[in-house]
Amino acid sequence: MAFLQRQILKRTVKESKAKLNICTSFSTAASASAVATTPPQLPPFDHDPKPYTGPSADQVFQKRKQFLGKMQYLFDENGRRYLDAFAGIVTVSCGHCHPDVLNAIFEQSKLLQHATTIYLHHAIADFAEALASKMPGNLKVVYFVNSGTEANELAMLMARLYTGNLGMIALRNAYHGGSSGTIGLTALNTWKYPIPQGEIHHVVNPDPYHGSFGSDAARYAQDLQDHIDFGTSGKVAGFIAETIQGVGGAVELAPGYLKLVYDIVRKAGGVCIADEVQTGFGRTGSHYWGFETQGVIPDIVTMAKGIGNGLPLGAVVTTPEIANVMAQKIQFNTFGGNPVCSAGGLAVLRVIDKERRQAHCADVGSHLLGRLRTLQERHDIIGDVRGRGLMVGMELVTDRKEKTPAKAETAVLFEKLRDFLVDALDYSMSKL
Repeated sequence: MAFLQRQILKRTVKESKAKLNICTSFSTAASASAVATTPPQLPPFDHDPKPYTGPSADQVFQKRKQFLGKMQYLFDENGRRYLDAFAGIVTVSCGHCHPDVLNAIFEQSKLLQHATTIYLHHAIADFAEALASKMPGNLKVVYFVNSGTEANELAMLMARLYTGNLGMIALRNAYHGGSSGTIGLTALNTWKYPIPQGEIHHVVNPDPYHGSFGSDAARYAQDLQDHIDFGTSGKVAGFIAETIQGVGGAVELAPGYLKLVYDIVRKAGGVCIADEVQTGFGRTGSHYWGFETQGVIPDIVTMAKGIGNGLPLGAVVTTPEIANVMAQKIQFNTFGGNPVCSAGGLAVLRVIDKERRQAHCADVGSHLLGRLRTLQERHDIIGDVRGRGLMVGMELVTDRKEKTPAKAETAVLFEKLRDFLVDALDYSMSKL
């Protein structure tokens, strides 16, 4: 897995404008200090991975397989231990192979592996009830799917059916999925194909670092209002945004932006969708849901990744009024919310609460941000440090004033991070 991540990161850096995301497992421990004269070393960990007798890393890469993992660590084919600072693409919220989650999955698998949501099963209902209890306001109706892409696709369908309008508004630099519909919502050319996108509009991104208006939320909101006035019929189906843009580089929206925009969108007949696929379940530390950092309550919330700690699981939560439009036809998902995933998802919610993972994200994240900002004071190449909790970004630039992306330097840093995050038993200072 470590090898795969190294290769993936090599490709990603060419496409990410030198934006470095640090989205680590909620259970990851942070180093107390950086020692310049001794090699870094991971803390003791009472776990011996089973001996690996499979194919080499190169062979595994070709087959797209995974190596062994346990809690915040990954192990390569030689048993070398790595700190997973990528969290399986911002997915591992409780740590790899958490015993409580595994036990819930195993026990349910012994009883019944599969049933769809059209049949009665307590695991599905229990999970839906627990998830709804985490939502504010009247967000009480849950639809289960298999991924964040599916969740956003369903949310867009709900918005159009409920409002009777077609136009969807998303932000530039956003990522919302890879299906034919959600590719339209996505606004990063790295992930888009030249296919019809249909009635989807992208407005100026309220990026405090790179954005045209800095942190001025009102001016970004005015751009959205202008787009509705001059680029649409005056009515829209909905607006969707991540609270912190993950794939776009851990970009946190200008403070107060969503409150202004939600009001504008609702006056135009639309609904407001919060994409919590990466920011949900306490990862931001300060709040359970990312949208809470902006002081708003959406009409629809989409989630995946951390919801299942690696299980193929996603969800859409909305109000009874919006959910009612889905009763016009049959809403069905063969695997979404199956008993095994539901049991695992419920276990994840319980682990997050029991082990106070949100507070952990706040504590470790604030320490990490503080250390990175200390480095920023000493190194001009660090143009920006941003994010919340354990969803943190650091942007490297060759010129702080021009904010020119330091692409080559970022590629080097990725390789050095790989070395830094590995056990230092055979670490060579010549690699620095």
